[in-house]
Amino acid sequence: MCPNTRTENTPMMTNEVGKLLTAAEVAEMLHLHVNTVKRLGDRGELPFFRVCKRGDRRFRYDDVLDFLRRSK
Repeated sequence: MCPNTRTENTPMMTNEVGKLLTAAEVAEMLHLHVNTVKRLGDRGELPFFRVCKRGDRRFRYDDVLDFLRRSK
């Protein structure tokens, strides 16, 4: 498990780029499958950052909101 990985009882990470969400958290927010969220990121429709040695994805909360606005 990567340091700073969010569990159910911990708040989402916040740093100089804003609140960061995991692909699973974004999927829950958007009512999508986690693989769909990752695919949106791979296509460049939803920007993300790679963290940890494993390269886990983190999505900025503000980017997710922007995606929702554009999708309407």
